[in-house]
Amino acid sequence: MAQNIIEQLRAQKKQYNSTENKLIDYILQDTVRAREATIRELSNGSGVSTATISRFAKKIGFDSFRDFSMSLASATTTLSPVDFFGEITDNDDTDAIAQKVFAGASNALKATVNHLTASMLDTATHYLVAANRVGFFGIGGSSLVAFNAYHKFLRTPLNVIAHPDYDIQLMQAVKLNNHDAAVVISHSGRNKDTLLIAQKLKENHVKVIAITAFAESPLAKSADLVLLSLAEEINFRSESMSSLIAQITIIDTLFTLVGSQLSTRTQDVVDTMRTTIEETRAH
Repeated sequence: MAQNIIEQLRAQKKQYNSTENKLIDYILQDTVRAREATIRELSNGSGVSTATISRFAKKIGFDSFRDFSMSLASATTTLSPVDFFGEITDNDDTDAIAQKVFAGASNALKATVNHLTASMLDTATHYLVAANRVGFFGIGGSSLVAFNAYHKFLRTPLNVIAHPDYDIQLMQAVKLNNHDAAVVISHSGRNKDTLLIAQKLKENHVKVIAITAFAESPLAKSADLVLLSLAEEINFRSESMSSLIAQITIIDTLFTLVGSQLSTRTQDVVDTMRTTIEETRAH
């Protein structure tokens, strides 16, 4: 897995200001030109100052413009934003719409996995395995991902908690401590209720893994580790739909990594659950 900065910029455009978007648009309009450009050439072409470009490179996680430029040079993309995320038009028939919706989900997964690194996933796995308790938190659509995570991780030896009710989530967050870990899920990373949960977790020194689409969101900035779910907004549906699929797949990945690391103990839990669930089925 290697970070594809082109996919990241395309998926996260709306979180940046108008000046930064001028630079992003310039890069996306001709990625070949941008890959080869010096900071002065990017400045002249985009109309953005070299100082702003340098600050932007650091803002999105690079140590310098040189590192940003090297990432641009190694990025691979041949699809326009419309092609990549499946913009739907009035002329599309049923088959075309279905193809574009599935392609959008597939490409959101591709963009997400290309941004993840083994180091990020290893760190997240370590937080989960080392924790006394693991809490999964999310509101609205993200609550579906949180409860899906809870359902999966019940099949591991981990002591996990989750609840669909917000007030109970908040009480659960307050009870966690520095020996615990939490996965907080929010597409925007800006929901005030979710941020209150994250605040309480941080006050108790809980290790927080954020799953969000926006690296500059308040949730991402408060977390110990951020796993980005990348998807771009298109018409007729929110980008959060594709992001939801990416979030669930991140959870699946963490579940598989934890299960692999605790393979024997996980298998024992799974076997016990299968036996118990089988007793509920008619024969």
